[in-house]
This record gives sequence, structure tokens and C-alpha cells, in this order.
Amino acid sequence: MRISLRAGEKFYINGAVLRVDRKVSFELLNDATFLLEAHVMNVGDVTTPLRQLYFIVQIMLMNPADTPAAAETFDKALENSRRIFLDPRILAGLKTAEQLVTENRKFDALKTIRTLLPIEAEVLCEIKEPVAGAAA
Repeated sequence: MRISLRAGEKFYINGAVLRVDRKVSFELLNDATFLLEAHVMNVGDVTTPLRQLYFIVQIMLMNPADTPAAAETFDKALENSRRIFLDPRILAGLKTAEQLVTENRKFDALKTIRTLLPIEAEVLCEIKEPVAGAAA
């Protein structure tokens, strides 16, 4: 896999954080667990149930030593999300993400959860908006 980074960009690989000082391209010649800085969610951005799931899976990728504890937290957050959301698209995505985590395909689970974030925003927006014609 060929990866290109800009100057100052961070790259997370097998639990280590690297920062490059100039534009660089390199090729990974074997299997490695990695995240690009653009895919990393900061703790301050964890404001919704699905963002919490994303962050937990991200921790599993970035710090493999903490995976057992994070997996337990993931299971709890997953069940919580299933109780909160009734949207079939979200529920299907949660099922897929759970399967991917079980299969140790955490990066694919992140991609799946990332596709659910706009749907979550839409659903949460609908919940916040008053129902048309409802009494105040």
C-alpha cells in the first residue's frame, strides 16, 4: 500500500504516532494497522452515540494494547446505540460495524461508522425539531 503525507501531517501505525517534516510518500510492504490524521477523531468531537463508537474503534486501532478494555466499552456503546436509534439504515450499519470489529477489520468498521454519521445528524436534527402542528 502506497501512502503520501504532507509536511507536518501525523500518521498512526501499530500504536505509534509519526509526524513527517516534509512531503513524503512511502509504501507499506506488509500488514500494518494504521490511521491517517484526517481519519482521527479528537475527544472533543465525540458528541453523539455514533461518534462515541467511532472513537472507541479508533482507540482499538491506535493502541492495540488497550483493545480488550475498548472492546468491552464498544459492546456497551453498541447496545446503547441500538436502543437509541430506530432508523433501519443506522441499525444495519451498526450490525455491519459489529461484524467487522469481530473479524478484526477495525479500519473497515471505522469506514462503516463514518458513513452513518450524516444519517445520525439527520435523525438527531429531526428529534430536536418540534413536530409540525404540535402544541407548545
